[in-house]
Amino acid sequence: MRRLSDAGMRVFAERGYHQSRVDDIVRAARTSHGTFYLYFANKEDLLRALAVDCAQEMEALAAAVEPINATEQGFENLRDFLGRFVTTYRRYGVVIRAWMEDQVSDREVDRLGVRAFTHIASALGRRMEESGVPEDVDPTAAVTALMALLERFSYAVSSRDLGFDDDEMLTSLTRLIHRGFFRAAA
Repeated sequence: MRRLSDAGMRVFAERGYHQSRVDDIVRAARTSHGTFYLYFANKEDLLRALAVDCAQEMEALAAAVEPINATEQGFENLRDFLGRFVTTYRRYGVVIRAWMEDQVSDREVDRLGVRAFTHIASALGRRMEESGVPEDVDPTAAVTALMALLERFSYAVSSRDLGFDDDEMLTSLTRLIHRGFFRAAA
């Protein structure tokens, strides 16, 4: 089942979800159609299983957001969260893009994505409030901007080789967000 899931993510990423066929997935997994249908009814069922896995990881991320304040510990907590977010995006990018680009026809699968991202946004919003969002900044707009930055940045670094050293990239991203959203001094 893991081989089929991994193959499904590779094929969906290479061909796009709508252009992918079960035949492509079983070929990439080096298994038979019978094995595929033992676990999944069709490619939509595979996407649903991947979405459940992704949503569970995103929910775990949301639950584990440590305090993010202007201190060095706040920086490290943010860096840890961002590293896990980017890693999860790299693994499940095809599922997340399907959610973000409204490619999912199964409303329950779509709701999984909305719920997972809402929980992450809520957790980050709480941490922003704790750090003291300036009075002239709308907290909802700030969280929305942060989520958009995280999703698009993660898409960019996971969909092509930009030549970044991962450690330096993560430190730079963390500094930018820490200073811009959590009021850390430069």
